[in-house]
Amino acid sequence: MRAGELSADTAQSGGMQRFAAISGKTVGSEKLWMGQTHVQPGTRSSDHHHGEAETAIYVLSGNPEFVFLDPESGEETRIAASPGDYIFVPAYTPHREENNDPQNEAVVVLARSRQEAIVVNLASLRT
Repeated sequence: MRAGELSADTAQSGGMQRFAAISGKTVGSEKLWMGQTHVQPGTRSSDHHHGEAETAIYVLSGNPEFVFLDPESGEETRIAASPGDYIFVPAYTPHREENNDPQNEAVVVLARSRQEAIVVNLASLRT
């Protein structure tokens, strides 16, 4: 899959755009989804989770923040990331991506443990 051939024909959340590279639709994968997410400057995604899929994230550019709800305290937990960092999102974990930089897009590479891009958009992290 060439960089210019990524497909935007995948599940989306507000405030970001996902592009599929490796999926059941693009190459016929059966157990893996891989692609990119772009979060524009000064924006954030909708709160969401990815169902039964585990997600691995590699920060390619920008300084995104990943926001989770701490199951013990009920408080939001933020992970500030930089290029070269990796983030793990367990299955069914509500989260969102934020890009608080007013000038630069944040781009991450994603790998999921299912070939379909499961996205369940939520009203809030507590939903």
